[in-house]
Amino acid sequence: MKTFRDRVVVITGAASGLGRQFAEVAAREGMHLVLADVQADALERAAGELRGQGASVIAQLCDVRKGEQVQALADAAVAAFGAVHLVFNNAGVGAAGLIWENTEADWEWVMGVNVWGVIHGVRIFTRLMLDAAAKAPSFEGHIVNTASMAGLLNAPAMGVYNVAKHAVVSLSETLYHDLQLVGAPIGASVLCPYFVPTGISQSHRNRPDDVRMTVGPTASQLAAQFMTDKAVASGKVSAAQVAEITFRAIAEGRFYIYSHPEALAGVRDNLESVVAGVNPPDPYAATPQIRALLQAKINGASTSKG
Repeated sequence: MKTFRDRVVVITGAASGLGRQFAEVAAREGMHLVLADVQADALERAAGELRGQGASVIAQLCDVRKGEQVQALADAAVAAFGAVHLVFNNAGVGAAGLIWENTEADWEWVMGVNVWGVIHGVRIFTRLMLDAAAKAPSFEGHIVNTASMAGLLNAPAMGVYNVAKHAVVSLSETLYHDLQLVGAPIGASVLCPYFVPTGISQSHRNRPDDVRMTVGPTASQLAAQFMTDKAVASGKVSAAQVAEITFRAIAEGRFYIYSHPEALAGVRDNLESVVAGVNPPDPYAATPQIRALLQAKINGASTSKG
């Protein structure tokens, strides 16, 4: 997708973090913006700020776990602007802790937003774009699914999130191949950011009542939350920088988008172990102090409770 001006972009999770920055770049590029989020006040604030910059914007509450709400988002985009050219299936949440300690509600929430949200976005907007392409030979579109380096690696005490983001990578690669198979004028990318200062480590603030936590956090969940908060807050690559990287990748037709290419060393090590058929390598081999701190916090909290 080479042209952004006067095209229509749909962004889920648009009220904060990466989504908010995607909207900033899209507005600067002269796109019509369709913003979606579950947090009403933040969504309206973002839409108002962008309108104040002269952008053409509509905003809609949307829980991406719900297919009917994603369909309503697509319908609103078409009603307002006639077509959709660029989609960011970006809404995401996080949960941590030892994998056997996560509740059914944890799984339903994280998989619902991170996986089903992307599934709904792909199945609804891809067909919408294909229909538009059939009517206009000059049509060009692109879909970006936000995964994570956790979709390529498997750090301990991040199981639910790892599973969800691996699914997004797989879904995105399949989407790319399927679009190529039918010769569609639609590109696809998967964004795999590492630790970027966004609000995802505090995503529980928007956790819906139907998947709320009914028991207190475990020692491992508290420890993993602490480590994630610390890592995210200390990230040296900003969400604004990731947005710039992403739009450049779209224009260049690149599928894999990374915020921290240096983290791929761990991906290589992991894939080499798969090919060799050996046990998975320690994801903290290069940073043993992080593993030691995580273990100390889990064991220390468990001991203090005992």
